[in-house]
Amino acid sequence: MRLQVKSIESRAAGVLAIEFSDPNGARLPAWQPGAHIDLLLDDGLIRQYSLCSNPTDLSSYRIGVLLEETGRGGSRHVHSRLAVGDILTALGPRNHFELEPAEHYLFIAGGIGVTAILPMMQRVDSDGGDFSAIYLGRSRASMAFTDEFEAYGDAARVAPKEELGRTAVNSLIDGLAPGTLVYCCGPESLIADLETACQPLPPDTLHIERFTVLPLIELDNTAGVAFEKETSFEVYLDKSDVTITVGADQTVLDALEVAGADIYSDCKEGICSTCETVVLQGTIEHRDHVLSAKERDSNKLMMVCVSRAASPRLVLDL
Repeated sequence: MRLQVKSIESRAAGVLAIEFSDPNGARLPAWQPGAHIDLLLDDGLIRQYSLCSNPTDLSSYRIGVLLEETGRGGSRHVHSRLAVGDILTALGPRNHFELEPAEHYLFIAGGIGVTAILPMMQRVDSDGGDFSAIYLGRSRASMAFTDEFEAYGDAARVAPKEELGRTAVNSLIDGLAPGTLVYCCGPESLIADLETACQPLPPDTLHIERFTVLPLIELDNTAGVAFEKETSFEVYLDKSDVTITVGADQTVLDALEVAGADIYSDCKEGICSTCETVVLQGTIEHRDHVLSAKERDSNKLMMVCVSRAASPRLVLDL
């Protein structure tokens, strides 16, 4: 997919809103709240950004990009080199943060995580649903899209730490009404506190999207047991009619790249979903931070940068 930069606007200290359209004026692919796109930048950079525009308006996409001086270079490229009229290649939209049906929603946005939350609020509001939302950040000056967030009146609260002090995550969960789903996108410190606070709640109450990865030791596979010691296994590429061996010291992605397979990747930590691959046969040992429990149980998708085989052979749709 080709996207042309339509506008660039500063929305907070260090945050740009970038709007894209099709270079030929065509409608863009449909998407649902929680989706993101992968932008292919110069120098081989691929970066993921949540879509934060109106899903019903397919004339354009909008993303918000926070400048991270200590990051891997993607945000610096967007802030310093992207210009109106530039044309980029993009992948997606992809969505592993889907809005599930619920009687009530609690939306928690941390920093630039508000970009994933805004379309969800918009969807629930347009459907006549019930929700409450809170937007956490360091200072109001650093918090983008506060005007759009606060447009929902009493249902949405902006809570800058500079003005109100630190918000206790437990206080957000106390007295949660039955049938409520909690959606959170933000930094790891916020998500970790929220995961702890939600432990007594029914399974699948909490839905999260992370910016950073967890240590492998904190992950479980689909069977809920510790990972087995790495061993080699075969991978058959169905479209290419090629069989490769993944060594005990290799990732599937490494083996695919050595074999010359055409596959995009970015984080190599199981968080961005750029290397998401369809699995036709075999059992996956999931080690990613992206797929939901339902998606893991389906055994149809894997992030080849980190996940491995729990069977002697995998058949990939490559």
